[in-house]
Amino acid sequence: MMPFALITGGSKGIGKSIATELAARRYNLLLVARDASLLSAHASYVSEKYGIEAHYLALDLSQTGATQVLMDWIISNNYNVGVLVNNAGYGLSGPFTKYSANDHLEMMRVNMEVPVALTSALLPMLTRNSPAYILNIASSAAYQAVPGLSVYAASKSFVLSFSRGLRHELKNTGVYVTAVSPGSTDTNFANRADVGPKALKTAEKVNMTPEAVAKIAVTALFDKKPEVITGFINKLGAFFVWLLPKKLAESIAASLYGL
Repeated sequence: MMPFALITGGSKGIGKSIATELAARRYNLLLVARDASLLSAHASYVSEKYGIEAHYLALDLSQTGATQVLMDWIISNNYNVGVLVNNAGYGLSGPFTKYSANDHLEMMRVNMEVPVALTSALLPMLTRNSPAYILNIASSAAYQAVPGLSVYAASKSFVLSFSRGLRHELKNTGVYVTAVSPGSTDTNFANRADVGPKALKTAEKVNMTPEAVAKIAVTALFDKKPEVITGFINKLGAFFVWLLPKKLAESIAASLYGL
């Protein structure tokens, strides 16, 4: 029997599309997100289409103790996890002072603390199920400071660095770590982040579909690639960030967010 793939943020966007890709590979699914109705609908869809098991838990991962609630659910139901997809995350756009400290800290909890806590809790199970896989969703924003997305970009830099280090630490365990860095994607990210019109207009020109991102991500995962940036434009952007003086790259990014 195929093990379960746990996908956080699995009700829509990239997470939902990754769930579909994994179901097509006959992985059973554990979907976690806030919206029970969206989770139920997608769990029913993939189970009927691909003949797999799909279970879900409606849970707000930004809340203290949410990771333990999730682990209790997994253990009490004897779900055997062989793939962990740390996808849940969001951004807050605009000046740092636009948001309260609690706003920033809640985002950091979802983007940083939850992936670390879940990886730590599930690693013994993943090791027993080797070969097993961890897919961490970073961002093209991870490769530079982004004024107007300062905390979000820093949180995704954390995810990228964590993934790189963990991959080396686990190299002899049969657990493979892949970091995928999407750029602008046609999801609800920009609306939730409250991205301004100039940045939105720029993003629309290079948007990828979540289905395209998911296909790249899942292929990279099972090819055991350490790190992937999705899309030619995003790869080119990361190259220019490396090439340009940091001050210039940051000024260009700041101008997109009206800073």
